[in-house]
Amino acid sequence: MIRTITLHTPHGPLHAQLDRPDSPRGLVLLARAHHAAVDSFITANLAARGYAILSVELLSTQEAHFSDATQNVPRLAQRLIDFLDLIRHDGDMEDLPLAVFASGDTTPAAIRAAAQRDTQIKVLACHGGIADRAGLQSLQLLSAPLLMLFDADDSIGRTAFQRAAAHLGCSHETHVLGSGEDPVLRVAAWLSAYLGR
Repeated sequence: MIRTITLHTPHGPLHAQLDRPDSPRGLVLLARAHHAAVDSFITANLAARGYAILSVELLSTQEAHFSDATQNVPRLAQRLIDFLDLIRHDGDMEDLPLAVFASGDTTPAAIRAAAQRDTQIKVLACHGGIADRAGLQSLQLLSAPLLMLFDADDSIGRTAFQRAAAHLGCSHETHVLGSGEDPVLRVAAWLSAYLGR
């Protein structure tokens, strides 16, 4: 089953797509500022492992034209929470154990949202991004197990996570991806370990 979902905001509509196989083992919310070419590959890879995928874009088409729009962590986090509210009241998603997979500029927003929705989000995986921009309180409150993946040349992201990790009380793990390594393999293993299905 494939569904298109629209979330209306004062800054324009946000678009999401739900890909739900029969009897999914869980739901992965794939959080992006805007659509990336790699998303279709990630969705197909996780779907092949039995997960339902909700791919969400946290910026409207209008906002995507402004380079600094991705830096507004409170706004992106609130939009993630709005999608989480939608999940809680949607018959196709509400009963599925929930994971979040974020990347780049959505990473700090995902950490912040997961800290606020600790009973809803069971596990969190992030690829790159400046984790400590989530804020001290969110880092301290985060309870979902956190996997941080970094590209080999992402020294800024790794340094930021070293700062953030000092404040984390949750289970967390980092991994630097080798050349050509598929991040989804690491993410799938992390989800399998913590979703328990």
